[in-house]
Amino acid sequence: MFQLSPQDIHLGAAAAGKQEAIRQVAAALTDAGCGAQGYVDGMLQRELQTSTYLGNGIAIPHGTTDTRDLVLKTGVQVFQFPQGIAWGEGQTAYVAIGIAARSDEHLALLRQLTHVLSDDSVAERLAKTTSAEELRSLLMGEQQSAEFQFDVSLITLDVAADSLMTLQALNAGRLQKAGAVNAQFVSDVITRKPLNLGQGIWLSDSVEGNLASAATVSRPAQAFVEDGEPVALLLTVSVADAQPLAVLNYLSDLLLTNKAERLLKADAAGVLALLTSEVAEESSVLSAEFVIRNEHGLHARPGTALVNVIKSFNSDITVTNLDGSGKPANGRSLMKVVALGVKKGHHLRFTANGEDAEAALKAIGEAINEGLGEGAA
Repeated sequence: MFQLSPQDIHLGAAAAGKQEAIRQVAAALTDAGCGAQGYVDGMLQRELQTSTYLGNGIAIPHGTTDTRDLVLKTGVQVFQFPQGIAWGEGQTAYVAIGIAARSDEHLALLRQLTHVLSDDSVAERLAKTTSAEELRSLLMGEQQSAEFQFDVSLITLDVAADSLMTLQALNAGRLQKAGAVNAQFVSDVITRKPLNLGQGIWLSDSVEGNLASAATVSRPAQAFVEDGEPVALLLTVSVADAQPLAVLNYLSDLLLTNKAERLLKADAAGVLALLTSEVAEESSVLSAEFVIRNEHGLHARPGTALVNVIKSFNSDITVTNLDGSGKPANGRSLMKVVALGVKKGHHLRFTANGEDAEAALKAIGEAINEGLGEGAA
């Protein structure tokens, strides 16, 4: 995981405008041994191609692909501009995170940082803090609760099972492997019968051995009956804080409206979406999948191009990286799209709900096939 030191942070900076701010950031990257002298030209050129403003007062100036040979080592320099810098029309940056990256390794870095920066309250603290250590701690997520572990890697479908015990053992073992529970949790969960929530959905948990909040799902290839009760899906949660309650609330809503069958028909990404976000009725939603061909994935420039296409339509559109966490992101948020960590060859699923959904998906597909401003691959 990328690490940031207080020496990489520059508080209380001032600049007359965006270009001057970028020059300051570039100079710091050069001084830190991350970029050669000419790297600043790439950073300025990148800004001419497309704005590197992410939102929430955050900008991520970085070089073009043509100037990657000027990157000596991957690194970051963070500049805080308390008075704000006009970064574009209606855009004011209070924190500029200058990035030097030799390959698409910066996508993992961005995914880590944007997870923190997507929190509005954190962005405000970044702009106002007078402590380099606090700013570093905020960026690294050290002042947040541990991240809730629940993604497609924790969802297993088509399990060859005909007993609840098999599903319980599979779920408990998966949580233990993820470091969310200990052996005491596993022993307790396996020996106690889960709670039947109805409609084939079961829930298991334990008050023992919860190390971190997480959730996991197992769904048998064929629903079966145990002790006269149908079994079609088992959700197991470890509860270290309030985060799993959101999943249980979404599940409760599905059960109360007799729509649990949606969980039994969806693929892993669909199950995750249903348990972590508001998902419109299937009859009113269109979806399409496309492969990203951009050599360096969805970095700022193609990410901006994609978000701009999405914003030109009225439909609600989500983006899911099927080769990533599988969590759906708001397609109108550049920060959240970049945080998906999309690399070349990754499959993205777009869901659109609205009167212009069909046109939106068509336009998205055309934009991706045309290279999102970087030319067709």
